Amino acid sequence: MTGVPASAAGGSARAKATAPAADVSDAPDVSGASGAGVSAAVTGRSSSSSAGPAAGSDTDGSAGKAPRGKKIAAAAVNQASVWNIANLLTMLRLILVPGFVALMLADGGYDPAWRSLAWAAFAIAMITDLFDGHLARTYNLVTDFGKIADPIADKAIMGAALICLSYLGDLPWWVTIVILGRELGITLLRFIVIRYGVIPASRGGKLKTLTQGVAVGMYVLALTGWLATLRWWVMAAAVVLTVVTGLDYVRQAIVLRRQGIAARRAASQETAEENQA
Repeated sequence: MTGVPASAAGGSARAKATAPAADVSDAPDVSGASGAGVSAAVTGRSSSSSAGPAAGSDTDGSAGKAPRGKKIAAAAVNQASVWNIANLLTMLRLILVPGFVALMLADGGYDPAWRSLAWAAFAIAMITDLFDGHLARTYNLVTDFGKIADPIADKAIMGAALICLSYLGDLPWWVTIVILGRELGITLLRFIVIRYGVIPASRGGKLKTLTQGVAVGMYVLALTGWLATLRWWVMAAAVVLTVVTGLDYVRQAIVLRRQGIAARRAASQETAEENQA
């Protein structure tokens, strides 16, 4: 009888027994076609037809489903993170804006009791402005919603107070125009130069915000006597800080833009030299 030797037959049997496992484990490292070719060389045509598609299906499934799962999980985390304490304070400040306007203009806008309630709403809004950003940075609660809603809430409460005061004749319109024009202009400038970098908040800007809040709060209250004179000086300081810090932001934006353009040109030149080499 001219059969195959026992050792060779045993080796062939072991190869057939172990080939599918090896093919599946190596599937992520090769394409479906190459995996089928290797399997055909080791186990024959029948083994390749069964092992090749299985390996290909495992590869496609693991490659396709994992990223989608990660995206869904990330989206769920981001959606849940919107409802954090920092964003809730920002939402509260937005809700206080129409309430403040209603209290400010109630009964003709000159009733001391209504003006006191309006001051309380304004004070709460300014206090939340101090805490929401700090909480977001300290406890890693920064979200896209907060980045957009926080500056809107800041401008909304301050703008509402200034416009109401000017409408009632308590504050000259030019003061309102200067302050709001600066705030909106700097916000727009930040978006324009954001491609080159971020303009950090300065100490002067923080002092300006504090001074504006105190001055506007004093004007919201129905003050008389020396307190009415004091609030005029505080508002004058707020206007000066508003203009000075605004000019400083413009200077920083110009410098940041120049540096960004220079860096891009240097990077482009370096890339061109590497391509030529």
